[in-house]
Amino acid sequence: MPEPTTNLKDAKARLSELVDRACAGETVTISRRGKIVARLTASTLPREPIDLEDLRALTARLPAQQTSADALMRDLREDARY
Repeated sequence: MPEPTTNLKDAKARLSELVDRACAGETVTISRRGKIVARLTASTLPREPIDLEDLRALTARLPAQQTSADALMRDLREDARY
């Protein structure tokens, strides 16, 4: 099934909607005077793998917290109120 085509005038008026459709995985084709001039598709950025040894080394260098997370959040909230 061919993808639906949108003319350039409509694409200008509905660009946000067309970008949302492309992000959702749909290919949006744009035409000018009946000829296809562009296609919008979702962009996928390559993810870099995490080096677990570097992550462990970073975590080991961080100082240990003296207070629990709930006590810290409670103190922050109390200080912000006054």
